[in-house]
Amino acid sequence: MIAIDLEKLLAGNRRALAKAITLVESKRDQHRVEAQAILEKILPNTGNSIRIGISGIPGVGKSTFIEAFGLHLIEQGLKVAVLAVDPSSPLRGGSILGDKTRMEILSRSEHAFIRPSPADGALGGVAQKTRESLLLCEASGYDVILVETVGVGQSEYEVAAMVDFFLVLMLPNAGDELQGIKRGIMELADSLVINKADGESLGLAQRSQQHYQNAMQLIRHSSYWSPKVLTCSAMKNEGVAEIWNTISEYKRVSLESHAFEQKRAQQNSEWMNKLIHEMLEMRLNQNPDIQNLLPALKVAVVNQETTPYNAAKRIVDLL
Repeated sequence: MIAIDLEKLLAGNRRALAKAITLVESKRDQHRVEAQAILEKILPNTGNSIRIGISGIPGVGKSTFIEAFGLHLIEQGLKVAVLAVDPSSPLRGGSILGDKTRMEILSRSEHAFIRPSPADGALGGVAQKTRESLLLCEASGYDVILVETVGVGQSEYEVAAMVDFFLVLMLPNAGDELQGIKRGIMELADSLVINKADGESLGLAQRSQQHYQNAMQLIRHSSYWSPKVLTCSAMKNEGVAEIWNTISEYKRVSLESHAFEQKRAQQNSEWMNKLIHEMLEMRLNQNPDIQNLLPALKVAVVNQETTPYNAAKRIVDLL
């Protein structure tokens, strides 16, 4: 059993928070039950943060940006938690798994908490762990939670489905305006931020900004917010304040239109539906009668001796 001091957790003790996240990440059934019991107790203390997803291709400077941005938030009197989502290989690691040392100054601050989420194939996968870690960070008093995703792909959609504001970091590259960025990612973004806008790249970044702004206007977004395209130099700490001002403006506008609460409610509902599907699939895979019948039914479907619908119905009926 991993003993969790609930009072210390709610008081913002980082060690208690780290132990609670370790419990959430455990694959043991008993730990899962204990973790859910703690999450139920802390729910009234959650929901008071702004959750920000941060994505971008490798080499865009996510670690440098997160450190500069996190330090700026701390200067504003805020507490910052950084969570990483890497649904790929636990051996390869993600930006924060591999580059936590690059955020050395931020990680030393008593007002910051940095935690990677290792990938695994358990129920809900890494997104489950990150969602629950996010709630623990909120209960522990963190005002801003940065959820960082690695590279491009499914992880973007996972992160966008658990945050209030989704920010995509880009490189200044006007010669290849969209850098192969997927339309879906563009639709997810509440803001594009062109990093490394300094020195010889400054003019290129400004041209890229115009190209991206034009591209964003072609994509339909929400009625209450038009995504902004910004530039910054995380290395020189330029433009970071403007990014926070934009996110603060987004929160104000979405709260006034009641979209903020609606988005969170929809995310929770969709997540519950996803977990129901995963739990049912797990039950199917663990049922010995189903596992015994399944090979014969697959052969019958392939040989057109029964319809796929009737075969599937026989399997589900066994539950």
